[in-house]
Amino acid sequence: MRNIKLILEYDGSGFFGFQRQKDKPTIQAALEGALSKLFNRPMKIGAAAGRTDAGVHARAQVVHFKTDSPILLEKIQRGLNALLPREIAVKSTEEVPADFHARYGARWKTYEYEVFNSKVRSPLLNGRVYQFPYPLDFGKMKKAAKALVGRHDFKSFQAAGSSVRDSIRTIRRLAIERDGKRVRFSIEADGFLYHMVRHIVGTLLEVGRGSLSLKNFLRLFKERRRFPSSVPPQGLTLASVKYQ
Repeated sequence: MRNIKLILEYDGSGFFGFQRQKDKPTIQAALEGALSKLFNRPMKIGAAAGRTDAGVHARAQVVHFKTDSPILLEKIQRGLNALLPREIAVKSTEEVPADFHARYGARWKTYEYEVFNSKVRSPLLNGRVYQFPYPLDFGKMKKAAKALVGRHDFKSFQAAGSSVRDSIRTIRRLAIERDGKRVRFSIEADGFLYHMVRHIVGTLLEVGRGSLSLKNFLRLFKERRRFPSSVPPQGLTLASVKYQ
């Protein structure tokens, strides 16, 4: 059996997340449908690096699947891109060792979240950014962000209802960059809790806005108190996955 690794880019606006759901359009369902048509048999993927939520995008989602077909990699890529909806594209194909696993082998994942910091919405950016109309103090935001870098218990940023018990993760990079009215948060970590990125971004925006003081932010994080602030999914993108 060949083990094939795909890197996908997709606009998640019209999908109910990556993972297959009954009677709802998902990235997995679209991909497995295209694979089944291409190989003329029912096909399933082995796993994806990240099970992105409804409305979340990806620039470099990684999946793998196994096949005994001799079809060339270039033909697999070309065939899938002809069969997939326009919102999804296969950026690359690669034959990898049999033990490669898109999810369990991932060492570091980077998510980006984009904010449009303006009182007036941008229709051209609709579905790609979150409009935040209040002035921001970037100095305070970056000081708060710095406190999150390293290995910590991130229970404060875990969405209610999650069944995950171990909330300790390592963030090795958390950057905040501004380009005009667009603000990009980039977070690289060894794993993410449910809605963790969206809660971190929402909380940092409250610090920048001044509705949550830096002192209280640091205190609540130390006490592992849950921060209620969050942001919607449309500004979130799975940017990269590293396997070493």
